[in-house]
Amino acid sequence: MDQNLSAYRIFYAVARLGNISKAAKELYISQPAISKSIQKLEDGLGCTLFVRSSRGVMLTEEGELFYSYVKSAFETLSQGEKKLHRSIELGIGYLKIGVSSTLCKYLLLPYLKEFIRRYPHISISISCQSTNETLELLEEDKIDIGLVGKPEKIKNIQFDYLKEIEDIFVATKDYLRNLNARGVNKDQILQNATLMLLDKNNMTRQYIDSYLRQRQIKIQDSIHISDMDLLIDFAKIGVGVACVIRSFVLGELEQGALVEIPLEVPIPKREVGFVYKKRAKLPKPLVQFIEFYNLELW
Repeated sequence: MDQNLSAYRIFYAVARLGNISKAAKELYISQPAISKSIQKLEDGLGCTLFVRSSRGVMLTEEGELFYSYVKSAFETLSQGEKKLHRSIELGIGYLKIGVSSTLCKYLLLPYLKEFIRRYPHISISISCQSTNETLELLEEDKIDIGLVGKPEKIKNIQFDYLKEIEDIFVATKDYLRNLNARGVNKDQILQNATLMLLDKNNMTRQYIDSYLRQRQIKIQDSIHISDMDLLIDFAKIGVGVACVIRSFVLGELEQGALVEIPLEVPIPKREVGFVYKKRAKLPKPLVQFIEFYNLELW
């Protein structure tokens, strides 16, 4: 495409109006400038586009063929402009969020419910996976923002604190009673119980493994589960002792469906928050989401 867009715009106006004088008025340029542009376009294409007469100009056969494509292009551009303006007016956009299924259910969904109500024209996609995988997707620009446990190393990433969470071990009264009947003391429960933990690639699991190593607690029997809801459900039917987040089982603790295992040294609390890449210019939907949850936090 050797010609610039202005030459095609001039051709389009002349062909549509059938008159150089009218095209000059519409485009706010002189008639000689239009004639010169048409001549240059014809020279570049190697054909005659118009036949001039006393009544104006008419398209040649080659001109008709060329006009059909130019007309389609300018109509497409016009539709694009209209859709863009409407998109801006409505605040249409896209937001890709990465989060674990557990944090999605217990922490993200309440935020999303109100955000969607305020910004109904922003399409949201959610990718559920472990915190480590969420951070990888963020690094690869496959998501805009993630909800994760605070990483140990934060490089070129903004971490916005959301809340503190506390990991605890829970089981049913019957399960603990059975352990006691086998002569297991309270301070030896974790070593002798069937311990139910998240999968090893999960950041929460890695955090708990670190705690167990520091306390020199050796596990004899364990079950690895990919979802915390399943951990809670298995604990409730007496399969073993589950490591869960306290705020996620408050109802079960209050009702007595589960009881907390006392620890000599509690598991240190962790920070959870939103992470996104530090950039000079963030996408507008992401900016709106960040502003939204920052207001909600206050």
